Amino acid sequence: MCKALGFFFSVSKNNKFNVNNETKILAIAHKVIEIETQAVQQLKDLIDARFFAVAKLILNMSGRLVVTGIGKSALIARKLVATFNSTGTPSLFMHASDAVHGDFGMVQPEDVILCLSKSGETAELKTLMPMIKNLGASSIAMTSRKDSFLALRADLLLHTPIPSEADPDNLVPTTSTTVQLVMGDTLAMCLLGLRGFNKNDFAKNHPGGSLGKRLHLRVRDLMVKNEKPVVFPTTTIPKVIFEISSKRLGATAVIDEQEILLGIITDGDIRRMLAKYTDFSTLMAKQIMTRNPRYIGPQQLAEKALDLMRNNSITQLPVVEGHKYLGMVHLHDLLKEGIAG
Repeated sequence: MCKALGFFFSVSKNNKFNVNNETKILAIAHKVIEIETQAVQQLKDLIDARFFAVAKLILNMSGRLVVTGIGKSALIARKLVATFNSTGTPSLFMHASDAVHGDFGMVQPEDVILCLSKSGETAELKTLMPMIKNLGASSIAMTSRKDSFLALRADLLLHTPIPSEADPDNLVPTTSTTVQLVMGDTLAMCLLGLRGFNKNDFAKNHPGGSLGKRLHLRVRDLMVKNEKPVVFPTTTIPKVIFEISSKRLGATAVIDEQEILLGIITDGDIRRMLAKYTDFSTLMAKQIMTRNPRYIGPQQLAEKALDLMRNNSITQLPVVEGHKYLGMVHLHDLLKEGIAG
């Protein structure tokens, strides 16, 4: 495959590459994808009892999963640590070169160390393996060579063989890092499934993300940012219009003296009124308000407010507790928080 890819990459040293050569560019792209896809497909045959043993070891550990590597493998290790942490497996990244210069102090005997290396012969990892053994921690090798130093000395092996890298000289870490990433993600998702980790757990680790906000942000958190538009049943229409305009929520609640919600008047109600009446100077709020409007409680999730708005084709909801009007939440509030969209 490398020779075939080399044919596509071959360029005369005396000539600049012709960027307009669409056929050549597409051929290279297709070949790279073909090589990496083949390598990923081969991983399916390696998901066996050895893979289960790795998952079981990590699932039952009392410490953390320490993921290490060097070069491009270290970059994949960093990504995998982020994935493990966000899906319920406590993890940390340790660069292999830093580990042999003091950072190994972060490792505890109850930890499991996952070592990423294409060759399994990386000098830093060779130095690291005896340190892991002496500490009494468990080790897992993720490497393409089953006969490598790392594979033979680790407690368990995740074999990640590749047909070749995606460059013509089989040098650039491309296919090897792809299979490391896929194997690591596969392991993380299996651990997620074994733990019964669900979207609520995920949201706890991502409170600032859209999912976290959907599952934690409540109506009360949104309404406090808004003013509280309110009129009474006998309020005249000019004053109603002023209240809607000044509070900038496109609506106002209509309440009684006990602050009980009686109705709502929206921009749409005002437009319909203008189409119906030529003189509205004597009209009052109670004559144009929508009675028994949809509303929501302050403890409800913001996502529930979004569902109510969408299902009823409205953009505002009065917030009510015990029939008492507390304020207003608007679709724009949900958009700002990344919940709607």
